[in-house]
Amino acid sequence: MVHIATDWEDYAEHIMDTLESHPHFKNRSGDHMYSERPEYRPLTKFENRGQKLGHGVWDIIFTKTKGG
Repeated sequence: MVHIATDWEDYAEHIMDTLESHPHFKNRSGDHMYSERPEYRPLTKFENRGQKLGHGVWDIIFTKTKGG
């Protein structure tokens, strides 16, 4: 499993495009969908502060499907 969380939207879009184009990974939330923050991922102090300021955070979760 690959789980990436970022508050940088351009970076999130790049990660999404990169992983979706890889034949050995599948997006757990569906094509070009970001995941809700799972309960196991703690909120950081930076994320809490960003949420108070209206900043977004994007969780991207892919699973390995085969090969490599």
